[in-house]
Amino acid sequence: MKYVPIRQKGNNSLPMKATITTMFAFLVLVGCKNNNEARKPLPKDISKTDVTTSIYPERITKVFDAHGGIDTWNTMKTLSFTMNRPNGKEITTTHLKTRAERIDTPTYTLGFDGTQLWLDEKNGESYQGRPWFYKGLMLYFYAMPFIVGDDGINYADTEPLVFEDVSYPGVLISYEANVGESPDDEYIIYYDEQTGQMEWLAYTVTFGKDGKSKDFHFIRYNNWKAVNGLILPKSMDWYNYENNMPTKKRNTVEFSDIILSRETPNDSLFVKPVSAKYIERP
Repeated sequence: MKYVPIRQKGNNSLPMKATITTMFAFLVLVGCKNNNEARKPLPKDISKTDVTTSIYPERITKVFDAHGGIDTWNTMKTLSFTMNRPNGKEITTTHLKTRAERIDTPTYTLGFDGTQLWLDEKNGESYQGRPWFYKGLMLYFYAMPFIVGDDGINYADTEPLVFEDVSYPGVLISYEANVGESPDDEYIIYYDEQTGQMEWLAYTVTFGKDGKSKDFHFIRYNNWKAVNGLILPKSMDWYNYENNMPTKKRNTVEFSDIILSRETPNDSLFVKPVSAKYIERP
């Protein structure tokens, strides 16, 4: 795949207020140098200028807009969804501003208070997974495409995905060093060229490994639901893959009881109970 860098959205992005201030100073200097030039008036109401989406490249902004807009997403504070698992319902609740998270199942509860990860095993059953790997995993898949609007992310054009004679343009997402648990992970969002709606996600898995991976997995997003002004997944289809291309559908994960709210979740949700234990980073 060929990657063409298009823009970076990170912590070093110049604040919009600073940009406007710099532009104003430049106009003043030009006016001083040549008093005979007509002075061009500044916008009458700068406060109404859309400053949030302007920091993103055009292609990813098109995808955000097709799903309700990154500005609307950024007003949300609570996200909760339910999945049916073999051992019962799995309920994930996330504080979108701190990324504190709680995953409730019949056999365990996994919680992250924003700093420390804890595990509460139930009914004498031992948790068999990798807690630090699973923390935030389904949130990341579910909150596409908005989750790739975070700081510390780089965007690049990439070759389109052609599946069943349909071509989907793509945006490659990579991360700056020390961003998240797996900064070497890469994602590609493929979208409908006409509508901008997200259609596929390709992703690599590098947790616990050194360096980047060239092995992309595939999820198809073709079942959406309107939730509080935004378009979020109702289900996702995981596909088998070969030579970095999706082949046949493997399984479907459905989501229910979806809550997306501007209300802040109760902090007590993420506090470790007495019966739980802290999990050290691997």
